[in-house]
Amino acid sequence: MDSLQSLPPLSTLSTSASAILNSKLGTDHDLTRAPCLVSDLLTQCDDLDRTVIHLNRTLESSLAFYASFSDRIGDLFGDVNSKLTDLGSSVCSRSSVSDEEGLGEELPALAKEVARVETVRAYAEIASKLDNLVGDIEDAVSSTMNKNLRNDPSTRNSEETRLVAIKTLKLTEDLLTSVTKTRPQWVRLVSAVDHRVDRALAILRPLAIADHRALLTSLRWPPPLSNLTSSSLDTRKSNEVPNPLFTMQGDLKHQYCENFLALCRLQELQRQRKSRQLEGHNREVALHQPLWAIEELVNPVSVASQRHFSKWIDKPEFIFALVYKITRDYVDSMDELLQPLVDEAMLTGYSCREEWISAMVDSLSTYLAKEIFPIYVGQLEEESMTGIQSQARTSWLHLVDLMVSFDKRIKSLVEQSGIFLSLQEDGTLRKISSLSVFCDRPDWLDLWAEIELAETLEKLKSEMDKEKNWTKKVQGAVLSNSDDYKSPAVGSSIFRCLSSLVDRCRSLPTVSLRSRFLRLAGTPLVKMFLDCLLLRCQEAEGLTALTDDDALMKVTNSINAAHFAESILKEWREDVFFLEMGLDQGDQLGASVTENSGSEIPIEEYGNGIFHEEIVKFEDFRTEWVEKISVVVLRGFDARCRDYIKNRRQWQERSEGWTVSKALVGALDYLQGKMSVIEENLNRLDFAGIWRSLAAGVDRLIFNGILISNVKFHDNGVERFGYDLEVLVGVFRAWCLRPEGFFPKASEGLKLLKMEKKQLQDGLAVGEKWMKENGIRHLGVAEVEKIRKNRVFTK
Repeated sequence: MDSLQSLPPLSTLSTSASAILNSKLGTDHDLTRAPCLVSDLLTQCDDLDRTVIHLNRTLESSLAFYASFSDRIGDLFGDVNSKLTDLGSSVCSRSSVSDEEGLGEELPALAKEVARVETVRAYAEIASKLDNLVGDIEDAVSSTMNKNLRNDPSTRNSEETRLVAIKTLKLTEDLLTSVTKTRPQWVRLVSAVDHRVDRALAILRPLAIADHRALLTSLRWPPPLSNLTSSSLDTRKSNEVPNPLFTMQGDLKHQYCENFLALCRLQELQRQRKSRQLEGHNREVALHQPLWAIEELVNPVSVASQRHFSKWIDKPEFIFALVYKITRDYVDSMDELLQPLVDEAMLTGYSCREEWISAMVDSLSTYLAKEIFPIYVGQLEEESMTGIQSQARTSWLHLVDLMVSFDKRIKSLVEQSGIFLSLQEDGTLRKISSLSVFCDRPDWLDLWAEIELAETLEKLKSEMDKEKNWTKKVQGAVLSNSDDYKSPAVGSSIFRCLSSLVDRCRSLPTVSLRSRFLRLAGTPLVKMFLDCLLLRCQEAEGLTALTDDDALMKVTNSINAAHFAESILKEWREDVFFLEMGLDQGDQLGASVTENSGSEIPIEEYGNGIFHEEIVKFEDFRTEWVEKISVVVLRGFDARCRDYIKNRRQWQERSEGWTVSKALVGALDYLQGKMSVIEENLNRLDFAGIWRSLAAGVDRLIFNGILISNVKFHDNGVERFGYDLEVLVGVFRAWCLRPEGFFPKASEGLKLLKMEKKQLQDGLAVGEKWMKENGIRHLGVAEVEKIRKNRVFTK
C-alpha cells in the first residue's frame, strides 16, 4: 500500500481539472475506466504541446522578420544621420563667401534628402499599420474557420469574430483608399495588401454565406409549396403557410438579423474595394451586384418552385401565376424587416423590394431560357422541316402574351414602393422583366418578330383583298390633328395592327431590343403597305393611263392612304419612345447602312425616328402621283383646247356675242369635271397641290400657246381674250380668293395688251425699270417686247 502514490489534495487542483474529474469520475463504475481517461488526457496534452511548439516557432519567425525590418529602417536612419553629419562638417570648414555659395548648392540636395527620409518614414509607418491590420484580419478569419471545422456550437463567438474581421477590413480599406489618393506611386504596397485581403475575403464570404444558409434552414425556409394547386394560385394570401421571416422570434431572429447585417456590410466593403480598384474605368457595370442576402432567400425558393414547373410545361400560365404569388406574398417582409438592416449597413443604392422581385424574375427567366423556349424552338424547326402546321406558333405567341402580362403585374408591384420605372434606365427594367430572356438570345427575338409579322400579314390579307375596304373612307379622328385624310378603311386596319406590334414592343426591357423588334416586324409591314399602294397605282395607270374617273379614284385613294400613313408615322416620330430607338439604331450602325435595303442614309437622320426612311418614301410616293394626276389632267385640257389655241384669227375678228370662246367651252367643262372628281376623292392637302400645279401648267400653256406665239391682237381680240381668261381663272376661284395670282404670266400678258398705245410706245426701249413701274414682275424683257409688237391698235 505504501508503494501506491496518493492523490494530491483537492485544493491544489485547478477549477477546470476538478470539473473534468467530477464529470468523468462520478461513480464507482467510472473508476474502472480511469486508465482510458489517463490515456486520452495524455494524448490531448501531447497535441497541446505540439501546438505550443508550433506557435512558438511562428512567433520566433515573426519576431525575426520584424527585427530584420527594424534593422533595415535603423540602417536607413543611420545612413541619413551620417550624411547629415558629413554635410554639417563640410559646411563649417568653408569660408564665409564659399559658405554662401555652397549653401545655395547644397540646400536643394538637403531638402530632397529630407523629403526622401520623410517618405521612407511614412512608408514604413503605413506598411507597419497595414501589416498589423491584415494580420488581425487573417487571425480572425482563421479563428472563424477553425470553429466551423470543429463544429463549435458557440454561434455568438463566431459572429463576434466575424464582426471584428469586417471592422478591421473596413479600417484597412479606408487606409488603402487614403494611400491610393495621396501616394499613387505606392502601387506595389497596395497590390500586396489587396492580394492578402482578397485571400481572406475568399474564405470569409463563403463562411458567412454558409452560416446564413444554416440559419435559413433553422427558420424552415423556404416555406413548403406542396400545398399549392392551380386553383389556389390566384388567392391573395396563403393561409396555410405563414411567412417564416415574420414568425421568427428570440435568439433565432437576433442571429438571423446579425448574420444578414454582416453579409450586407461585407458586400458594401466589397463594393468600396471594387470602386477603388476600378477608378477611371466603367465602374457602374461591376459595382452593382445582386444583394447576396436576398439571393440566398431566392435560391431555395427557386429550386422548390421548379419541382412544380416541370409538371406545367404545357400550362405555362401556372408557372407565371406561382412565381407572381410567391413574389407578392413575401414582398412586404422585404420592406418591413430587411430594408432597415440594409440601411443600417449603409449599403447604398439597394432596395430589398426591388432586389427580391428582380431575383424572382431572374429565376423565372432562367427557367424559361433553359426549359421552355428550347422546346418551342424545336417545334418550330420541326414545323419548318416537315411543312406540317402545328400549334408551335400559337404556343409561342401565347407564351409571349403571358410574359408581357406578367411584366406589367411585376412593374405594378415595384411601383407600389414609389419607384416609377418610366423614369428609370434600361438596367432597372431589364432586372424586373421576364422578356430579358431575349437580351441573351437575340435569335429568339428575331424568331418572335418573324412570327408576329407572319400572323399580322395573315390577318390583313383578307381585309386587303376586299375592294370595298379600298373605297370606304375613314374620317380623320385617328390622329390628334383635325385633318381629314379621306383614307380608305384598309389604312386604318394596317395601322391598327402596327400599333398592336408597337404596344407589344414597349414591354421589351431595352431600347436596342425594341428597335430590333420593330425593324424586323414593324418596318416590313409598312413597306408592304407602300408596295401595295404603288402596285394599285401602277395597275390603274397601265389600264387607262388615268384617263377615266375610276382610275383617278383608285389613285386618289392610294394617295389618301399614303398621306394617312405618313401623318401617323410623323406623329409617332415626335414621341420619345421612337426617338430613342432611332438614336440607338444610329449608334449601332455608325456610318448608317440600312440592314434590309443597303441604301445609304446619313447618320443624323436616325435622330428623326426609326420610321424616317418609310416617311420619306411615303412623301416621295405622294409627290410622284400627285404630279402624275396633274400631268394627266393638263394633257387632257391641252388636247381639248388645241383648236382654240391654234385659231389665230379669232383675236382679230369681232366678237359674235359669246362671253367665252366656243372652242374653250369643252376644255373648261373637262377641267371642271376632272377637278370635281379629284376634289371629292382626294384629301384636302394633296388636292391643294394638284390644283396649284394644274393652274401653273395652264398658265404656261396659255402664255406660250397664245401670247408669245406671234398672234396679232386687235382691240376685239384683247377683249375676247380677257373674257376667256376670266372664265378660265374662275374655275379655280372655289379654292382661293385671288386665283389670278396663280396665273401670273397670262395675267400680266393681258395687262400689257390692255395698255394704251402711248403707254406701250413710251416703253419702246423696254427696260426693267419700266416693267417694275407698270407692275410687270413675272415676265422677261424679251417676252414683254414680243407681246408689245403683237398688239395692233385699230382705233
